[in-house]
Amino acid sequence: MPIKDTIEDTDSEPKSKSQRKRDMTALQDLGEALVMLPPNQLSTIPMPENLLNAVMAARSITERGARKRQFQYIGKVMRKVDAAPIQEALDALNNQSQHAAREFHRVERWRDRLLNEGDSAVGDFISVYPIADSQHLRQLIRNAEREFSAGKPPSSARTLFRYVRDIMGE
Repeated sequence: MPIKDTIEDTDSEPKSKSQRKRDMTALQDLGEALVMLPPNQLSTIPMPENLLNAVMAARSITERGARKRQFQYIGKVMRKVDAAPIQEALDALNNQSQHAAREFHRVERWRDRLLNEGDSAVGDFISVYPIADSQHLRQLIRNAEREFSAGKPPSSARTLFRYVRDIMGE
């Protein structure tokens, strides 16, 4: 028997019971991820009305057993829906969240560097972001250092963070 015929035969065979269970569990997990999304992000996911209703119902259920049954129901509803667009939308949301977290950490690192290294970090920041006002930046750093030494809440450090974020975002 030629190899090509055996490959075609394996493709036309039905899925095993274990594979079907893995597929159903994956759909159920996808449904659980939908339930955990904040409402504003959930509204951006393309899904049919019956699936949206099942997801919204799962949000209001607090009892463990009932919630598990609702997740199973969501998995059942998802078997009749094309899950690829839903998965793509979830992946896009996750990528946006990761990108926002990376940007936040970049700003934090610059703020910490400005507070710890002083004028040398200000010079580096100005060379990378020439639109920044060095006098304003130094004033924010001095205010933050004064607040820190006095044991006050770090409102100037927050202001510095916002200023750095705005400069980096432009």
